[in-house]
Amino acid sequence: MKLRGCYTALVTPFKNGAVDFATLGQLVEMQIAAGVSGIVPVGTTGESPTVNTEEHLQIIEAVTHKVNKRCQVIAGTGANSTSEAILLSSEAAKMGVDATLQVTPYYNKPNSEGLYRHFLSVAEQSGLPIVLYNVPGRTGKEIPLEVVSRLSSHPLVLGIKEAGG
Repeated sequence: MKLRGCYTALVTPFKNGAVDFATLGQLVEMQIAAGVSGIVPVGTTGESPTVNTEEHLQIIEAVTHKVNKRCQVIAGTGANSTSEAILLSSEAAKMGVDATLQVTPYYNKPNSEGLYRHFLSVAEQSGLPIVLYNVPGRTGKEIPLEVVSRLSSHPLVLGIKEAGG
C-alpha cells in the first residue's frame, strides 16, 4: 500500500447521543466527490476516545461499506491498551480496511521499548499496515525518534501522522 494524496480525518456525527450514520454516509460521499485519496474514520478527530467498542466497529464497518473501494480507508484503531488496539485492528481487517492509524497509548506513558512493542504487536497480530500517530499534546507522550527509526524498516509500518506541533 502506498500513501499518496489527501486523506481526510473524518468527524463522527452524533444525533440525540447516538452516532448519526446517515450523516456519516453523506460525509463520506462528500469526501469521495472532492477526490480524496483516503478516509480516516474513528481517529481522534472522529471521537475514538469517546465511543464504545461496539460503536467504534460500527463506524468502521459503515464507512468501509460506503467507500466500497473508491478510495483507501485507514481506520483509527489505536487504543491505550495493546489488546484493545489488536482487537479493533483485527476486526477492521475483516471489514476490508486498507490500514490502521495507531495513536500513542496515553495516560500510562510507556517507555520507548513499550511503545515499540505496542506498535509492532498491533501490526503483526492484525496483519494490517499501520500509520503511527504522534500527538503528544493529547497523549502526553511523544513517539521517540529511536522508536520511529526502528519501526520504519518493518514492512507493515507505512509512515507517521505527525501532530507534535
